[in-house]
Amino acid sequence: MIKNSNILITGGTGSFGNAFVSMTLKKYNPKRLVVFSRDEMKQWEMQKIFSDERVRFFIGDVRDKDRLYRALDGIDYVVHAAATKIVPTAEYNPFECVKTNIIGAMNLIDACIDKGIKRVVALSTDKASSPISLYGATKLASDKLFCASNAYSREHQTKFSVVRYGNVMGSRGSVIPFFISEKTKGILPITDTRMTRFMITLEDCVELVWKAFDDMEGGEIYVKKIPSMKITDIAKAVDTNAKQKVVGIRPGEKLHEQMISAEDSLYTYEYDDWYKILPVINDWAVDEERIKNGKKVTEEFSYTSDKNTEWMSGEELQQWITVNKDKIGKI
Repeated sequence: MIKNSNILITGGTGSFGNAFVSMTLKKYNPKRLVVFSRDEMKQWEMQKIFSDERVRFFIGDVRDKDRLYRALDGIDYVVHAAATKIVPTAEYNPFECVKTNIIGAMNLIDACIDKGIKRVVALSTDKASSPISLYGATKLASDKLFCASNAYSREHQTKFSVVRYGNVMGSRGSVIPFFISEKTKGILPITDTRMTRFMITLEDCVELVWKAFDDMEGGEIYVKKIPSMKITDIAKAVDTNAKQKVVGIRPGEKLHEQMISAEDSLYTYEYDDWYKILPVINDWAVDEERIKNGKKVTEEFSYTSDKNTEWMSGEELQQWITVNKDKIGKI
């Protein structure tokens, strides 16, 4: 579907954006891939990596609707990755988080409908499921906006859907590069020994977005099946000999990650490698075109990192770190 098309990615200089640009150029050969972001230095650094005439760079902020209208000229598909996402930062700067994650989402939705964009996939987070942090609450609001927008975009033919995933292995600001940076001290800070996290690679994140573009009818939230790990086992995989010091959970942080709540189970369907949460409005949750070959999950089903049926071993993580050591924390 996205082969030989024009694609724009908001927040495209982040970890996901770098992976998406690299993989999409190789697999789908788009006519034009526009990286839209507000950080000129990150764009400058990214231009050095992607010296490809198909890749264009556009300075702008999702808070600025007029700039979005200009950036969307001639675009067919949009990936929305722009967000204020560091949990403590959002707690201490709540207005700024709302402006980007909610107002920015509304701006993009309006602009995409008016510009006749074919399909839009927005990136979400486990923190949007039963949120306890401001970041999670704003992403839940964003998810609702993107899903509900299909109701008034029909005559324009623009479709919106969402993908949701947990901790991205090795990305900037994530726990693995942090532990690696701390291992020389011989002590690794652990928030809570009971803590668990979902583990997903950037490659899997990109493939989930591709899957959404191919499958979506509009309003779905896609959740990939991925393994979990205890935070203590992640620390051991990084440095077996390091001592672990409990430092406490940060403001707005959860003990375990959740991507599908028990309340969502009434509208959730299971597939081979992923789940799909259907929207509750307009009877879309019983729409055969959206369900396709999915199997309804049981009532009270929830998808959480502590009750996961699939777990990553320390040896598997060590092997992944060895293979990806030159990329960890750099994208």
